[in-house]
Amino acid sequence: MAIARLTPAEIDTALAAMPQWALREDGAAVVRTFRFGDFAEAFGFMTRVAILAEKADHHPEWFNVYNRVEITLTTHDAGGLSARDVALAAAIDGFAG
Repeated sequence: MAIARLTPAEIDTALAAMPQWALREDGAAVVRTFRFGDFAEAFGFMTRVAILAEKADHHPEWFNVYNRVEITLTTHDAGGLSARDVALAAAIDGFAG
């Protein structure tokens, strides 16, 4: 079964519920930057996200330098944002603080 891309109205609703995430310029992804005390803390966070993402079979694009982790969520099979991205963002927010 194909994964459905969110409509513009669904994207607006999702963004209202996750205000720390921003819509990427092309409208096909959401992004958020996290900052931590040091590299070990950032890496620990990435490990927790990796375990969560693997269980959901949905994997983020990310970039890490020292204490900063930037996460981009999109669903390539849907050609943009899907409910899977919103669910993963909410789960990440749940333990990111």
